[in-house]
Amino acid sequence: MKNLKSIILLFIVAALPVLAFAQAAEEDLDHKYATNLLKQGDTAPDFALPSLDGKTTVRLSDYRGKYVVLDFWASWCGDCRKDMPAIVKMHKECEGKNVAFVGVSFDTNREAWKKFVQSQGVKYTQAGELKKWKESQISKDYKVEWLPTMYVIDPEGKVVFGTVVSDKVKIFLNVVK
Repeated sequence: MKNLKSIILLFIVAALPVLAFAQAAEEDLDHKYATNLLKQGDTAPDFALPSLDGKTTVRLSDYRGKYVVLDFWASWCGDCRKDMPAIVKMHKECEGKNVAFVGVSFDTNREAWKKFVQSQGVKYTQAGELKKWKESQISKDYKVEWLPTMYVIDPEGKVVFGTVVSDKVKIFLNVVK
C-alpha cells in the first residue's frame, strides 16, 4: 500500500509541469491570436446582418444601453463547437441582467448553422451574412483573425474587452453584472 501511495505521489508530481504547461498554453491564446483585436475604448463598428432565419436584420445599435457579448464563431470550427456549451451557460447566467448576447456566424450554409444552434440549445440572437469568414466585412471591421473571437461592448457602444478565450469573458461578466 505504501508503494502505491508513493507511485501515485510520483505520478502527480511528474504531471504538474505538464498541467502547468497546458494551462500556460491556454492563457497564451490571446497573445497568439488576439493581438490585432479592437482595443478597449474603441467604438464598436455598427453592423446590419441578416438573422438566422433571414427574416430580420440584427444591428449592434439596437442593443445600445446594454452590455453586448459579440461571439464570432462558425459551426464548422472545432474550438467554437467546444466552447458553445460554455457560451450558452453564460447566456443563461446573464438572463435578467443588462447583458445581451449576439452570435455572429461565419457559416455559409444556413441549414448547418441552424441545425448546430438548435442542437446546442442556443437561445440568443444569431446573425450572419452566409459568407466565408475572411470575405465578410464584419470580420474585417472587428479584426477577427481567429475563431472563436469574443468582444464585450459597453452600453455606450465602446469596446471594453476582446479575447479568443471564452472563460475570460465569463470572468469579465462576473465583474460587470
